[in-house]
Amino acid sequence: MSTPRLLIGLMSGTSTDGVDGVLVRLGGAQPELLAQADLPMPADLRQALLALNTSGPDELERAALAAQALVGVYADVVQALLRQAGVAATDIAAIGAHGQTVRHRPDLGFTIQLNAPALLAERCGIAVVADFRSRDVAAGGQGAPLVPAFHAAIFASATPRAVLNLGGIANVTLLAPGRPIVGFDTGPANMLLDDWCQRHTGQPYDNDGAYAASGKADDNILNYLLSSEPWLKLPPPKSTGRDLFNRTWLDQRLAAWAGYCRALQPQDIQATLQRFTARTVADAIAAYAPDTREVLVCGGGVRNSGLMRDLRDCLQRPVLPTDEAGVPAQAVEAFAFAWLAQAFLDRVPAGLPEVTGARGPRVLGALYPA
Repeated sequence: MSTPRLLIGLMSGTSTDGVDGVLVRLGGAQPELLAQADLPMPADLRQALLALNTSGPDELERAALAAQALVGVYADVVQALLRQAGVAATDIAAIGAHGQTVRHRPDLGFTIQLNAPALLAERCGIAVVADFRSRDVAAGGQGAPLVPAFHAAIFASATPRAVLNLGGIANVTLLAPGRPIVGFDTGPANMLLDDWCQRHTGQPYDNDGAYAASGKADDNILNYLLSSEPWLKLPPPKSTGRDLFNRTWLDQRLAAWAGYCRALQPQDIQATLQRFTARTVADAIAAYAPDTREVLVCGGGVRNSGLMRDLRDCLQRPVLPTDEAGVPAQAVEAFAFAWLAQAFLDRVPAGLPEVTGARGPRVLGALYPA
């Protein structure tokens, strides 16, 4: 990627809480972050997107309308970035727009990210690169995670290091000198925490882990959650999402312990779910990169100090936000999709077969010209 360009990256993750955007310069000696902006997901749009994670009436029309509304938020983030950086739309080579994942079934050969990239190109007057996952899935891969190649380009060091993204789902990239890059989903991060908190407090998420801190993790429930899900025992390559780790998944497991759970408070379950996220991450790193020296963390989970404490306790090694390595934790995922857009423009295969299980490296994405 030798041609210096200005690019925008947009990300709305499985937490469905907002849209993160960055404006970056790529292709020079060092990547440069020039502007960063985010907007919360409108409540009605968030509900519409979450509802589309499961089958329901009139899905096609609801999905199309939700995609158009999502692009409205994307366009607003783009305009905020342009204003902040003081550049014109014509200066931007492309927008990398991932879309909103509503179904992820690589086992059935498909993945669905709601987006309206042609509309985004019209709204912004900038070329859009979208649909990053489907080519990898068509080549037999998981289509996820897509960010390990970017993590390796930005965060590789002389000692073994892990990069952990805490969105709705947690994914980890394991980097060590002289070894192939390893990356995979480890399980839920904020997804179950957000849902349980909203059910019992009415708040969309557990602000700074305060609700979990008012309870106590229960080892019996924790061990059952860890032992009862076969997906957790699968070796990489693997990926997951709301198709598996959802409200039904949790309710079924708690129902198996219904009598026992009557003695627990809802905040005890919250604390247990927080610990569950930390344990699944720690178990994954112990299994596939036990010599990891430090863990760099990005994504919304960085703002949950209780989850970060549990991670440090379970991992027993330094756990630091990616800010410490030069990239704001909330910007990493959006930065990655700007980087993937640059790779597409240069026709660089950005998928890593060793990560996704695809038959070979592929150029990822599709172009919607300005």
